[in-house]
Amino acid sequence: MAKNFNGTGKEILTVSEMYNADQEAIKRGISSSVLMENAGVSVTNAICERWTKRQTTILCGPGNNGGDGFVIARLLFQKGWSIKVSLAGKRESLKGDAAKNAERWRGEIIPIDDLVLGDTALVVDALFGAGLVREIEGSALKIIKEINKRGLPCVAVDIPSGVNGDTGSVLGAAPNCSLTVTFFRRKPGHLLFPGREICGETISTDIGIPKNVLNKISPVTAENHPKLWLSSFPWAKFSDHKYKRGHALIAGGKTMTGAARLAARSAYRIGAGMVSIAASPVAVPVYANDDPCLVICSICEIPDFIKLLKDERKNAVLIGPGSGVSQETKEMALLSVLEEKYTVLDADALTVFEGDTLTLFSKAKVGLLVLTPHEGEFARLFNFTGDKLTKCRLAAAASNSVVVLKGADTVIASPDGRAVINFNSPATLATAGSGDVLAGLIVGLIAQGLSTFLAASAACWIHGAAAKKFGPGLIASDLPELVPKVLSDLNLLRNS
Repeated sequence: MAKNFNGTGKEILTVSEMYNADQEAIKRGISSSVLMENAGVSVTNAICERWTKRQTTILCGPGNNGGDGFVIARLLFQKGWSIKVSLAGKRESLKGDAAKNAERWRGEIIPIDDLVLGDTALVVDALFGAGLVREIEGSALKIIKEINKRGLPCVAVDIPSGVNGDTGSVLGAAPNCSLTVTFFRRKPGHLLFPGREICGETISTDIGIPKNVLNKISPVTAENHPKLWLSSFPWAKFSDHKYKRGHALIAGGKTMTGAARLAARSAYRIGAGMVSIAASPVAVPVYANDDPCLVICSICEIPDFIKLLKDERKNAVLIGPGSGVSQETKEMALLSVLEEKYTVLDADALTVFEGDTLTLFSKAKVGLLVLTPHEGEFARLFNFTGDKLTKCRLAAAASNSVVVLKGADTVIASPDGRAVINFNSPATLATAGSGDVLAGLIVGLIAQGLSTFLAASAACWIHGAAAKKFGPGLIASDLPELVPKVLSDLNLLRNS
């Protein structure tokens, strides 16, 4: 796979990259005024598709975002909508295209004040763009709070004012939007929480920027989507046999046996040819009485596990689900890495390295290791802070590993700098054992030969798609049984 996501259509651009895309389009002869007009048209069309004519207040800021707002006001008024326009700042301070579009608006321009909302039934937020770096204050803060207090439907132009486009963080306050209309490509703030939730429905529209401007930008962030990995997906071939489909080895815990069993079933459902669980003799009966497809390997001590690792057919290893925070778990993880097996470390196999990450990371060969922490486990392993995308990237580089930083906005980062943000996971995945299923999907795909980064990306998307198929009432054991339905959909997609 290329070292950037150019050409996928799922590229995510930082605020500065989006600025560069605008400037590159202008260099190619597309005027900034045309881009602003097209942006206003796209927002206007989106509004008219979702709402009937009603009293609408358009809040305009002092920059180009406000200019978009003036275009929207003019176009909605021409369609017969009742429009009020309120401006943050002085009209004479407007510059460039924003000033020109303010002149084209023939109606009154009211200073920003929460009283301007009056009998408003819909708000258009064109106050501040994605590049805002300081906290919102003054009259803008008051009106945003009033919008939220009343629960007014709000449409954001580009991104809700107050949401940082690069991080999704909120600078003081932001209106809770029903719809966000952005342009050309999404930004990280549209997908990372809390920005993602504040944006509401988010659509990206074409405003005339040529797609090939991305050739100069080479974006390294994307929305996780089958377009990124479907062409590399390891579909079964008639010439395959079970060992050719990969043999995943999973370390099973002594007491919390359900975790490894969920992972093993998931590895099978995603297509692994064989799945073995290595377990203490005291737990072997539990595992042996589960799925008859499972191969159960009794290990009394660490040398027994080493023998399993020496089997070249066992080409991918998962350690952590239900393993227990113990020296044995730590040793198994290190042995797998030293044996240069493709290795997924989850749950307890992450916690055991708290305060001793150098022991693991110094031995990790680039491209072989996947770490799947949630935020708590991440904090035990890394000192990186800040926004989720940045710290996940830093962790991947520092650990020579693919890092899957889990959550409602899971980020998957590669040591080479690429990162994807997962966008399809429903809230129902917040249930015990769902992480074990995800770990099983990842190791199952790696066993079949998919690279660690693509395997982690594909597994996260399939995990979310399976949960969506079930809906409310989901428990973790439902997920593996839904994977074949998702795979069927993907197979249709690749053949369409």
